[in-house]
Amino acid sequence: MLSRQSLGRGAQRVIKRQCCVQLGRRGLATPASGSFQYQTGEANGVKFASRDLPGPTATLALVSKTGTRFEPAPGLTEALEKFAFTATERRSTLRIVRESELLGGEISANHSRENLVLGAKFLRDDLPYYVELLAEVAYRTKYENYILNEEVIPTIQKAHKKFLANVSELAINSAHGVAFHRGLGVPLYPASSTPTSKYITLENVQNFANSAFSKPNFAIVANGADQSELSKWVGEFFSDIPASGKAIESQQQKYYGGEERIAHGSGSAMVIAFSGSSSPTGGFYKPEIQVLASILGGKSSIKWSSGFSVLGKQSASSPGLSVDTKSLIYSDAGLLATTLQGPAEYIAKAAVDVVSTLKSIAGGDLNTELFKKAKAHAKFQELEFGQNVKSGLELTGSGLIQGGKAYQIDETAKAIDAVTESQVKTAAKQLLESKASVSSVGDLHQLPFAEELGLTV
Repeated sequence: MLSRQSLGRGAQRVIKRQCCVQLGRRGLATPASGSFQYQTGEANGVKFASRDLPGPTATLALVSKTGTRFEPAPGLTEALEKFAFTATERRSTLRIVRESELLGGEISANHSRENLVLGAKFLRDDLPYYVELLAEVAYRTKYENYILNEEVIPTIQKAHKKFLANVSELAINSAHGVAFHRGLGVPLYPASSTPTSKYITLENVQNFANSAFSKPNFAIVANGADQSELSKWVGEFFSDIPASGKAIESQQQKYYGGEERIAHGSGSAMVIAFSGSSSPTGGFYKPEIQVLASILGGKSSIKWSSGFSVLGKQSASSPGLSVDTKSLIYSDAGLLATTLQGPAEYIAKAAVDVVSTLKSIAGGDLNTELFKKAKAHAKFQELEFGQNVKSGLELTGSGLIQGGKAYQIDETAKAIDAVTESQVKTAAKQLLESKASVSSVGDLHQLPFAEELGLTV
């Protein structure tokens, strides 16, 4: 067991506080506002936001604008993710693990197309320790060659193999590639043929880390933490980070559209996508796209039912076929994407249904009852998505970095409430008039071309 002397300042402070309360009361939340509104602020040049939800636990995240969209070379975002919570100048990897175990917390790291997220879940009273830990990971991680070669690169290679075996993930990444080319088109996990060893060098990782954790490029977001407390500890522990770092620049993401077909022997999948909506914190948010996604649908949210969505009912008679339509949102762009996975012959039939449904809506054939159900479902999904701690943290962090705006779920709900049938019909018409992004993976003999579906690519 670690001695008190081996713990960092934050951990010592936490343990000292714990000694002053009864064991049975440890970690119980003090009265909190319970508001789902994020409060924002800035301490020592670091943007932060908190949502003081009632409860004994808290969640903290450092959101950095260093997803695959912004990486200067393939694999660097993954490498940075894998280096997270390894040895720092003050703590060994083992010590970080043992300290978090003693406090009963959880630590994690993941990346998306736009962000790298370092997260922690813990008892509410342990906020100082985890703010200090994230600050230490951000600017005191020791980037060693042996860690890169023995731990980071082998882990990345395993992730690549897993990715290549998943036909639906391959199709989604392919659709992003033909839709956006570079930027959002960069895959979350490069293919095994990508010469990542050429790019994932210690020098490149260190340079990318310096950029990732400079003050203009990250934000701190918390759920279950008092705003004044978060401000205090962010101001104290992130004071050593240089303020002179350069903001990662990115051009407005351009949509292209196109088609790609990939032969695969482990199943079939197809993605039919169109230019969609940005996130609510972006400048191109279109709530009608979310409603349209619910109308198309595919997956049922109610047991023993195929659901109300058009594609859900049409695919009910195709055993083994999975259909799912989502509005994939990013800071300045998005995709309305329908993913089909299962037997190739059923995918071919369902792909025709996707296009014919859109044409029907664009032509003015939209049942009012269906619209009301889809609108209610879209609102629920958006509220649930925002209430979800993990999603809310990343959306808010990204919003703070990109434009200084936190994600507020009540504003998004109001926007969906205001959507009309006319807006949905117009959106469907505009999608069909623009270029589609179609990706097919699997049995290419049976999977249709975009032109055969009547789509322009």
